[in-house]
Amino acid sequence: MTQDGDLRLHLEYELEDLPPAVFRELTDPREVARWWGPDGFSTPSVEIDLRPGGAYRIAMQPPEGGLFYLVGEYIDVDPPVGLSYTFRWEDPDPEDRETVVTLSLYDTDVHRSQLTLDQGAFATERRRALHEEGWSRGLGKLGEMLASQWD
Repeated sequence: MTQDGDLRLHLEYELEDLPPAVFRELTDPREVARWWGPDGFSTPSVEIDLRPGGAYRIAMQPPEGGLFYLVGEYIDVDPPVGLSYTFRWEDPDPEDRETVVTLSLYDTDVHRSQLTLDQGAFATERRRALHEEGWSRGLGKLGEMLASQWD
């Protein structure tokens, strides 16, 4: 939580590739479909119009349950170091509100990048925790995918 009381999420990941390759994983629809979402979820479709003002739509399918969609618009697209966009669910939960996701990439080593994710402000702690779990699992899968290419 920030000083002004906003519920925000902040995550940092060390990833096994340089920012241009990681940026591609974060923005190419085929690549996003490979790692997006919590364990067990599939991503049947990803549509991305990667430009400020462009929209995206990601279909998510839990192991048991109906298809649902995440949508938003890009605010800033700064390859290969940054990306920000709005994040909202189609047919949102009553506790949901639109948030803003900011992803920043930094070189840390010959084959590594630091990914920093900031998202908020959330309406409730429960929704912030749900997003933390989803991002942690999805970015964990991305990290494993990138690490496996160096084995």
